[in-house]
Amino acid sequence: MSSEQNRTPENSDAEPRPGRLTAAAALAALEGLALAVGGGAMLVLGLAGDPDDRQQAVTGGVTLIVLALLPLLAARGLFLRRSWSRGPAVITQIMALPVAYNLLQADSLAIPAGIVLAVVAVTALVLLVNPATTRALGIRGPGDVQDQK
Repeated sequence: MSSEQNRTPENSDAEPRPGRLTAAAALAALEGLALAVGGGAMLVLGLAGDPDDRQQAVTGGVTLIVLALLPLLAARGLFLRRSWSRGPAVITQIMALPVAYNLLQADSLAIPAGIVLAVVAVTALVLLVNPATTRALGIRGPGDVQDQK
C-alpha cells in the first residue's frame, strides 16, 4: 500500500467532513461509551454488590471496558478522517449484529436493546461503506487506479 493511497486531508483547507462520516463517528462513539458504561457498572456491582461470582463480574466488567476501546478509537479516527479507522469501525458493527440477534431472542427487556443495537449497527455500516465516506477517508477502491509516477 502506498502512502498516497491512504492520504487524508490534514489541514483546514481541505474539503469539509461529510455529515455521513460525522454520523458514523458519533455512532461508533455511542457504542464505545455504552460498552464502557456497561463495563463500569458491572465492575462496580461486582466489587461493591453481592454477585453470584465476584471474579466473573469483575472479569466481565474489565473485558467490556477494554472492548470499548475499539469503537472509541475508531470513532476518533473517523472524526479526524484517518483511513485506518474504517476497518475497526466496520469490525465493531459486524460484531454488534450477533449480539443484537441474541438480545432479540431474549424474553425480557433486552428486546428493545437488541432493536436499538441492530438499528445502530446497520446504520453505521451503511454510513461507513458510503462512497462519500470512503472518499473523505482517502480510500480508493480496486477500480480507482490513478497514474503513478
